[in-house]
Amino acid sequence: MAQGTIKKLVSDKGFGFISGERGDLFFHHTALVDTAFEALQEGQNVEYTEGEGPKGPRAESVKPV
Repeated sequence: MAQGTIKKLVSDKGFGFISGERGDLFFHHTALVDTAFEALQEGQNVEYTEGEGPKGPRAESVKPV
């Protein structure tokens, strides 16, 4: 799994961005594993897999490290 840092959270919309090994990736709250969106913080380390969404690359199976 790739690792990165939460760059930005948009709490009212339920999504955010991860600064990862290959640049910034979008993630949706439905991609979270074993954690609630409300428990995440900007600057927190996470691991994820890269997937493809309707608008391009995105992070999937996101979980805190």
